[in-house]
Amino acid sequence: MKVAIAKETFPGERRVAMIPANVPPFIKAGVEVIVEPGAGAAAGFLDQEYLDRGATLAASRNELFSADVLLQVRCLGANPDAGRVDLALCRPGQTLIGMCDPLGNPQAAQELAETGVSLFGLELIPRITRAQSMDVLSAMATIAGYRAVLLAAIELPKMFPLMMTAAGTLKPAHVFVIGAGVAGLQAIATAKRLGAVVSAYDLRPACREQVESLGGRFVELELETASAEDKGGYAKAMDDDFYQKQRALMAKVVAESDVVITTAAIPGKTAPLLITADAVSQMEPGSVILDLAAERGGNVEPSLPDERVLHHNVLVLGPTNLASEIPYHASQMYSNNISKFLLNLLDGDHLKLNFQDEIIRDTLVAHHGQIYNARMREALGLEPLEPLGEPESPNVDPRQQDTIKVEGLLSEEEDAPSPAAETPVDEEDAS
Repeated sequence: MKVAIAKETFPGERRVAMIPANVPPFIKAGVEVIVEPGAGAAAGFLDQEYLDRGATLAASRNELFSADVLLQVRCLGANPDAGRVDLALCRPGQTLIGMCDPLGNPQAAQELAETGVSLFGLELIPRITRAQSMDVLSAMATIAGYRAVLLAAIELPKMFPLMMTAAGTLKPAHVFVIGAGVAGLQAIATAKRLGAVVSAYDLRPACREQVESLGGRFVELELETASAEDKGGYAKAMDDDFYQKQRALMAKVVAESDVVITTAAIPGKTAPLLITADAVSQMEPGSVILDLAAERGGNVEPSLPDERVLHHNVLVLGPTNLASEIPYHASQMYSNNISKFLLNLLDGDHLKLNFQDEIIRDTLVAHHGQIYNARMREALGLEPLEPLGEPESPNVDPRQQDTIKVEGLLSEEEDAPSPAAETPVDEEDAS
């Protein structure tokens, strides 16, 4: 079997799907690994490093797409313009693994499905203990939260820490983080390390302990939040009345802050509006806001994706690809995630699509020319499908049937999966 590592084509994307250090386990398993020349260069990983670890270089992108499995950071859905060129290179029987924005751009996934590929969307990794090492969203959110604080510190015309000098005492900056998921918690920790006074808010009550454990002050608002968290640990969308009251109560805290970092996002939905233009205008001149949800509509009314907006002398930034700004470690983390995911699909040197495995079932976006993910089918207005059975082959070219095996769904006679595989992530670890 041949696995290919693609060079990313999304503008400004500097990450690579797999770094050289993760190549040897696949070579040892008998898998051939080919790399597009320059794939890791922007992240600091040269072609020679891949060659030294047993990979080979592809002569062209066409050769790259001849592989059985293609690894990418951004598949078509997450790379809507430049990624479209690759549609003509996709072929039936091929497996694509990467981030494809399946809930935000299901139409792109449908286009990929029509080529006959099997597509796995890593954003759909379930929140279970066994899948934590494959959780790309948490990994990239960690980088984003860290980077957001550094950007804020650079842009703020003040220093973060308290300083007592012969020239006088400098008061510490006040940082307010909205959303205590993975990105928010990393932002809290980083701002605290830089010496800022940090406050944070999340509508999920369970987040209080996490915020306080990092040295932050948890902001309480008089809101009913008992039903604000779904079974996967993500924040749920609330109604308009809730958000209106939330904005009013939060405005005072925003006005007293030097830096505000918003990270509130709902999977597959428009981000909730948390800070109005009027609330921004009440902040001190020179204050900085980073809206990490700008790509999904934004938590801050004046924010625009990847734009610097000056609103009443308050700088509002809407970065959409912060993880790519620290490409070395972002690639290292993503590579570890995707390697664990791919190893979970392998049986020796060939793919084994075991549909009893919750990780495989939940992340399988397209298969046999159809969209299989239930949430995506609903978004596309498609009828629900019957559960996956045991196909003759896992959406492969007949020429590959001797190298790829498939296991069917759990039958009534078979034992249930081990409870350990179904254990939910602790609420304290959920974002």
